[in-house]
Amino acid sequence: MNLSLVDPFVLAQDCPEVITGRLRSGHSTSIRFSHRGDLLASGRHDGIVVVFDIETNGVARKLRGHTRQIQSLSWSTNDRFLLSAGQDWKCVLWDLKDGSRVRTVRFESAIFIAELHPKNHMIFAAALFEDQPVLVDMSAEVPVKHMLPTAPRRSQTEREKATEKQAAQDAKQTTTVTIFTPSADHILAGTNKGWLNIIDTRTHEVMYSYRVTNSLIVLIRMTHSGRDVVLNSSDRIIRTFLLPDLSDPNLDFDMLELKVQHKFQDLVQRLSWNHVTFSSAGDYVAATTYMNHHVYIWERGQGSLVKILEGTKEELSVLEWHPFRPFVAAIGVDSGRVWLWSILQPQRWSALAPDFVEVEENVEYIEKEDEFDIQPLEELHKRRLDQEDEEVDVLTIDPVKTNAQHEPGEFRMPVLLDIEASDSEDEIVAVGAGQFRRRSPGAGKEYMNDDEVGVSGDEVRRANGSTASGTKRRRA
Repeated sequence: MNLSLVDPFVLAQDCPEVITGRLRSGHSTSIRFSHRGDLLASGRHDGIVVVFDIETNGVARKLRGHTRQIQSLSWSTNDRFLLSAGQDWKCVLWDLKDGSRVRTVRFESAIFIAELHPKNHMIFAAALFEDQPVLVDMSAEVPVKHMLPTAPRRSQTEREKATEKQAAQDAKQTTTVTIFTPSADHILAGTNKGWLNIIDTRTHEVMYSYRVTNSLIVLIRMTHSGRDVVLNSSDRIIRTFLLPDLSDPNLDFDMLELKVQHKFQDLVQRLSWNHVTFSSAGDYVAATTYMNHHVYIWERGQGSLVKILEGTKEELSVLEWHPFRPFVAAIGVDSGRVWLWSILQPQRWSALAPDFVEVEENVEYIEKEDEFDIQPLEELHKRRLDQEDEEVDVLTIDPVKTNAQHEPGEFRMPVLLDIEASDSEDEIVAVGAGQFRRRSPGAGKEYMNDDEVGVSGDEVRRANGSTASGTKRRRA
């Protein structure tokens, strides 16, 4: 019903335009959309993982298992399991059916990023700080860690001409990012020396290496088809590639040659990019910038800049695009808020009634001769009874449009009705030690100004001279 109210030309747009909301529960440091797109996982600075419901913007679940900041998040294909990696040197696999911890894997060094296997949620790949990347199998009670190579694969001629210095440099390389292909047959790994390695998941061998840049590779993202790759490096250039079908048995890696399709950069200001992502269909590349509060969006067909999203007054870090909607979420570095950009959808009320006409200005209406005649009560009662006989289906859930590569399955995360676990912190105000109440409508509006879209509950409490811990407050 609501879909019929939306202008079809608005539905055809595939790029967000303005800020339409924000989410806040603690200080977010990382976010990730579920494959179905109805949930947004947010890792906080204090180690708590918060799962937001996109439709209501409320907190659906809080997961406590880390003691330090969350580095990365990864969803399983059916959206039931969530993998979180923290600065406390461990990864936790969560079961969102009951919020329990399925496995906890500890490492001997810090974790850059951890990514779940697309077909088996008990396997993940992780890039470690100053250590070899690992492929972890959590099927047993004691996880099994398989070391993955970091040194690039070189041709026979290069190996014969290799010097001791070059061999020592290859040994010192560190993998900074790992990501599975959609088929899960290969892992793409980027190093701190600018190499892109394609590793076979089964044999743990480097099948192909390509020197992308001389700088550190910060992030790698792929489209759902696995044929397009976007790569962010510390040389302030975003590159996109076209990958062949790596699962093709006839593919010869010795003959493979990757070529850069597009390079996105700011030649005037020489901006450094914090985070990059593909759009839902892979037609656009979006990026946030260092010391800048804008989101840049390029169109991949021509490689041109099509839009700059504005509205915030703080630097943005992690950026995510909704799996199938023109909907973008980004984290503010200073406040830890999750800012949301989307499309404003003006409703067409004329779609509900054929004789309803929308007018630009007031017009003089001349009623018909029998339009306001008094109707017999028997006739009105009969009409009401006929309307009551009409059956309205309020239980059937329409199938959600999703990507063919990620089937969501039948799992739906249970809804928690607990106020502490279901409401955003912006909606709860501390009134005493261990006592909370809901924020009254309009609270905090007096603290808004032209530079802020709104203020959080923490800022309102600070303005009132109170603390969130509920301790004693002195009167001025």
